[in-house]
Amino acid sequence: MSDIPMPFAGQVTAFLNDRAPAPVREVVEEARKRDVLAGSYPYARWMKKSDYEDALKPLQFELVKLQHWIDATDQRVIILFEGRDTAGKSGAINRIAEVTNHRTVRIEALPRPTDRQMREWFFQRYVARLPAGGEMVLFDRSWYNRAVIEHVFGFCTPDQRARFFQQVPDFERMLVGDGVHLIKIWLNVSRAEQLRRLLAREANPMRHWKLSRIDVDGLGKWDSYTNAIAETFERTHTEIAPWTVIRAEDKYRARLAVLQHILRTLPYTYKETSVATPPDPQVCGTPAIWDAELWDDGT
Repeated sequence: MSDIPMPFAGQVTAFLNDRAPAPVREVVEEARKRDVLAGSYPYARWMKKSDYEDALKPLQFELVKLQHWIDATDQRVIILFEGRDTAGKSGAINRIAEVTNHRTVRIEALPRPTDRQMREWFFQRYVARLPAGGEMVLFDRSWYNRAVIEHVFGFCTPDQRARFFQQVPDFERMLVGDGVHLIKIWLNVSRAEQLRRLLAREANPMRHWKLSRIDVDGLGKWDSYTNAIAETFERTHTEIAPWTVIRAEDKYRARLAVLQHILRTLPYTYKETSVATPPDPQVCGTPAIWDAELWDDGT
């Protein structure tokens, strides 16, 4: 494996050494494996893996009941997973997918739009992936790409983004009004934790494939992301389609909070309320729980 050229070898390390803010670099370099790196996070250490696995199993059993309810009653469920790079979107999605039937629960991670799709109505390619009756779709990133990533990297014009913000509340209102269960989840990590996770991907040939050019170039755009996220919450956190923010500094606690939130939100039959409990309010809440964490990086 060591002989295979890695496309982004050394680039995250170079950012850490040459461009990362000194306090971030110091935290990353001094941290132990299970240390939580965000000072504002309510826990100093990651949850023990054995405790996490004990808590996960009954929640996944509830997911099986949820799946049967969706299939038997022709429900349509959409769950959007958004967040900063490395925030744990795929990990949370996999905890759902590994115990459910892929005919009922489908993952959608749309690739870069084609030339034709770029000339379509922006929401058109997402509409084609929406669930039919008896299906739940998990979007690993979603139409909110336009609000954050496309804006930060200049992949859309200011007019296109303004049109998105104008249209998205009505688009989501139509979905919910037609009977779709829409859950919007934002996973968030600190700058130090994000950098630690990207360094781990860079160093591991089995994980390096998860690094992308967007990940690497985005390291220097932290404040631009922060400002775009803040505006997105301000303009799209609505009564009919609210955002749920999960502080994902500890992946284990974040995954449990994701499952708890989904199970508490959806009215499936035979729900065991002693298992489908509310998520930890110190980890999961409205956008008010989000930490903007600006670093004045010049962007």
